[in-house]
Amino acid sequence: MTDQLTAELLDLALEAASRAGALLRDGRPADLGVAATKSSSVDVVTEMDLASEKLITDFLAEHRPEDGLLGEEGSATEGTSGVQWVIDPLDGTVNYLYGLPSWCVSIAARKDGETVVGVVDAPMRGEVYRATLGGGAHVGDRALRVRPAPPLEKTLLGTGFGYLAERRAHQADVVRALITEVRDIRRGGSAAIDLCDVAAGRLDGYYERGLNPWDYAAGDLVAREAGAATGGRPGAPVSTELTVAAPPGLFEPLQARLEELGAWHD
Repeated sequence: MTDQLTAELLDLALEAASRAGALLRDGRPADLGVAATKSSSVDVVTEMDLASEKLITDFLAEHRPEDGLLGEEGSATEGTSGVQWVIDPLDGTVNYLYGLPSWCVSIAARKDGETVVGVVDAPMRGEVYRATLGGGAHVGDRALRVRPAPPLEKTLLGTGFGYLAERRAHQADVVRALITEVRDIRRGGSAAIDLCDVAAGRLDGYYERGLNPWDYAAGDLVAREAGAATGGRPGAPVSTELTVAAPPGLFEPLQARLEELGAWHD
């Protein structure tokens, strides 16, 4: 992985995310409705999710036609270059549908299976988070750094919930147990933004079951490059089964408690 390639991938991710973010911010129709559903009737896709993914994939294919693509709304090509783009064209769709500001565009680039570039563009915040593997994490010109690890009982946690009723029921059980053991719990509605909020020190930690690679790929790199430890179950990497992010010293007891509570299963 050369510095030149990293810089090229970062520039393309920033430009694609900026264009998509502007489309979503400025092009949202007043009568926006649900275009389709996925895992359940409340797991929605809007016409703007689809338009954003098309804009991003067309842009990346124009500039790097040999790269692979993996997008939330169905874009999937293998590629031959060893580079794969992992795209969430609108993370926080329900927020966007309701006119809430916590949504973003998330774009990561992987080289030979390892995430090397991550960009999370949150237009309604006016913030663009970016990270490169080994190069640190930034929002605008400011370097990001996680908060010092607090004890678990003084932790402000972020989390999210799935769209299947059975999964939500168990996730509620986990929250019910944790809420008396930590400072408080926030549910923002965008996994990518939550991971960036850990990086920026706005959350002490974050966990969620059921994320897909496009949900966490960019935000995970931003968090790690800001000093967070990330993973899934003990000894396992971040995955759909479980995603945990927190500063070292908090990560370990949080991960252990989530394991005890069975946060990794429905």
